Amino acid sequence: MSRVVGSRALHLWSLHEDVVIEDDGGDGELVLRSAFGTERINRPDPLVREALRRMELGPVLLANAVPRSSPPPEGTCMVLLPALDPLSHLIVRTLSWEDLRGPLLSVVPTTRDARFTPASLSEQRLIRLIGDVSLTLEKAGFALACAASAHRVHLHRPEAIWVVGLLAWPATPSGASSVLPLPPEVTQAVLSYLVAAGMTEDCGEPPPSG
Repeated sequence: MSRVVGSRALHLWSLHEDVVIEDDGGDGELVLRSAFGTERINRPDPLVREALRRMELGPVLLANAVPRSSPPPEGTCMVLLPALDPLSHLIVRTLSWEDLRGPLLSVVPTTRDARFTPASLSEQRLIRLIGDVSLTLEKAGFALACAASAHRVHLHRPEAIWVVGLLAWPATPSGASSVLPLPPEVTQAVLSYLVAAGMTEDCGEPPPSG
């Protein structure tokens, strides 16, 4: 594996493919229908309405999901994140990489109570895949699932599979970053998504060396 440099991770948002939005185009109610039922948003902020419309089309950066005339990114997130949080079970979170064609992985909710926030990692803790995680081959790549998780993780590129492969044994985030031919930021981002999706377990701190 040759080392890849000069890239950064991109965190993308989209609606699950089975979500249908019913929008009257005005300031009234916005209705989202899916396999989980119906969600209603009364008089949504125009930023929320536009962001959901773009998320219905595919993965987007939240900062790019609204018109240029909108508030700066920090203001956009202050409006969007509280509105999107109750819709977490309808939202697919995708990790991409600006120097590669296509996403690395996607975290797809499988239950109505699914919530997802990329995890903060401790460099001094060992993690590995949970024992009952299954890895299956699908048309679009491999997928990870386990009974205890409210998500399914779709692995779109070999780089994500490299990270998953390391977690067959306990590894620290810094250790994984040091042995893979990926920018540390990308390895860390893949790990944070896997941890947040409930695919890993904490194995404690490494034994003292020497």
